[in-house]
Amino acid sequence: MNSKDGPFSGELDPEIANLMGINTKKADSSTPGEGAPDFGDLFEEEKAGKESEGDAVDLAIKQFEPITKTVENPKPFFNDKDYYKKVLSGEGEASQKVHQLLTQFLNAEDPQDRSMYRGKLVAAYWDFASEIAAKVRKDLPLPKKLLLRYGVLSPVFLSQDQRTILSRLIIENTTGEPVHYVDEWLYKVAGGSIHPSAADEVKQKRKDSNQQFIAKMERRKGQRDSELGILKSKVARMGDLEENLKDQVRILITHDTRDDYGGLKDSFNPAQKSAMSAISALLHNLSKMDREISESYSKLAELDAAIEGLNDKSEGMESSGSVDNRTIVSEFNTVRQMAKLCVGRQGNHFPILMKQYARINERDIGSRENVINEMAYAEALDNGLFLRTFKGQTNRIVPHVILIASYGDNGICWEPFERFNRATSRGRIAVPMYSKNLKTAVVSALADLRWQIAKEKAQHYWMEEGITGRYYQWFDSKKLRGDVRDYFIRDYILWITKESQGTQKLDKEVRGIFWRLIPFPQSIKDTLRNRGFVYNELYKKDINRSKSDGY
Repeated sequence: MNSKDGPFSGELDPEIANLMGINTKKADSSTPGEGAPDFGDLFEEEKAGKESEGDAVDLAIKQFEPITKTVENPKPFFNDKDYYKKVLSGEGEASQKVHQLLTQFLNAEDPQDRSMYRGKLVAAYWDFASEIAAKVRKDLPLPKKLLLRYGVLSPVFLSQDQRTILSRLIIENTTGEPVHYVDEWLYKVAGGSIHPSAADEVKQKRKDSNQQFIAKMERRKGQRDSELGILKSKVARMGDLEENLKDQVRILITHDTRDDYGGLKDSFNPAQKSAMSAISALLHNLSKMDREISESYSKLAELDAAIEGLNDKSEGMESSGSVDNRTIVSEFNTVRQMAKLCVGRQGNHFPILMKQYARINERDIGSRENVINEMAYAEALDNGLFLRTFKGQTNRIVPHVILIASYGDNGICWEPFERFNRATSRGRIAVPMYSKNLKTAVVSALADLRWQIAKEKAQHYWMEEGITGRYYQWFDSKKLRGDVRDYFIRDYILWITKESQGTQKLDKEVRGIFWRLIPFPQSIKDTLRNRGFVYNELYKKDINRSKSDGY
C-alpha cells in the first residue's frame, strides 16, 4: 500500500499531547472517561493449560466450519486516557526513544525532516516492540497486548469508527483453527507448544554439544509425530473399512422370503452374492491394515524408547522445550521479516496503525474469523489445497496463520512444514491485517503455500514434475523474466477469484495446467462448460481422459 505521510501541523493535537504526557494539566474535554476497567479476563485463552489448544492437527476434520459471527459487542479497549502511557511504561530507553521520535515526526513541518524522523521511528518502534514481546509470558497490560496484536500505539491516531471496529473483533479463538494474532503466536512459542520458526539466515558452522543434542531430540520427536500422524490415518481407515464391513454383513444376512413355502428364507440374491465378494475383499484389506497398524505401534515404541533415552541424557542440559527471552525476541524478529515480505519493497512499512494509512471495515479487516472464511472460500474451489500425501497417506493439514498488524497487500508462506515432520506438521503463512483486498491477501498466501509444498514434493525435479514442473516449462517457453513463483501466485489468484466465475484472465496454456492439476470441483466445471468455448473444450478433454483411463 503506497501512502504518503498525512499532513501534520506544527503543533501537537491537544489530545495527543495529553496522552503523551505533554502539558498534562490541560486535558481535552473529549478524552474518554476516567480510569480503565479491568480487562484481565478478556484474554482467558492465554492462561496456562490452554496454550496448546487448537494447535494439534485433527486429521478427522475435512473442512472449515462456517463462521457467521465475525464480531461481537464493542469492548472498552480504547477508553483508557492513559493508554499511551501504559504502552510505553517499563520499557526503558526504547520507549523514551519512540516517544521522542514520534513527537519529532508529528511536529515536523519540512517534508525531508518528516521523512527522516519517520525512518528513525520505524526502527525504534520495532526495537521497542521487541522489548514488549520478550515479556509476553508475563501478565502484560492490555495496551501492550493490543500494540502487538493490532499495532495501536495510541487510540487517538485512529478515528472513532476505526476504534469501534477494532474493539468489536472477537478476542478468544473459538474457532479451533490455527489462526493466531501476533501476541497469541508469541505466547504459544514462549510456552513451547509451537516450535520457533525456521530463521531465514546463514546457519552457524559450529554448534555446541547442547545444540547438537537438541537438534537430535527434535529429529526424533519429528519422526514420532510423523509416525503418530500416519498411525492415526491408518486407524481412521480401519474404522471406515469396519463400517463398510458392517453394511455388507447387513446386506448378506437380510434374506428375501418365499411366501409360497411358508415364509422360509430364500437363497442369496445377486446383492447378497455381491456383498459376499465385498466382504472377502474387506477382510483381506482389514488384515493388511492390521499388520500396518501393528508395525506403526512397534515403530512408535522404538521412537518412544529412543526419546526417553535422550531425555535421560539431557538431565542438566537446557531442555529443547524451554524457551528463553532471546528465542522469543528472535521469533518476533521473524514476524518483522514476515511483515516486510507482506508489505513488499514499494509498500508502506510504517508499523504504527494510523487512520490516514488504513482503510478499516468489519468485512475486509484481516481478523481471525474473516481470514478463516476466505480460506474456506479458496478451499471450496481448490479441494486439494490443504491435502498432503506422505508415505501413501493423504491428510488435510491447515497451516498456522499469523495475522500481522501491517499495511501489506500480499500474504506469504514462511515455511510449508517443519523440517523434522513433513507428514503432519503445519506450515506457516502470514497475512497482513490492513490490506486493500483481504481475499487477495489470503489467496496469495495460500498460492505461495501451494507452490512451496509442490516444489518440496518434487525436490530436485521441481522444474520437470507436478504443478511446478508444468508451470515452469510454460514460463520458460514464454521466455519470461523474474521469479517464476511470483508469476504462479499471480495466476493462482486469478484462477480462484476470476476464472472460477467464468471470467477468462489466464493464458490458455496456464488455464489448461490449472484445470488439470488444480481442478475446480465438478459442480463448478459443470457450470463453467456453459460459460464459454474454452471451458467447454477443457470439459470435453476431461471426458476423453476418463474414457481412456481404462486402457
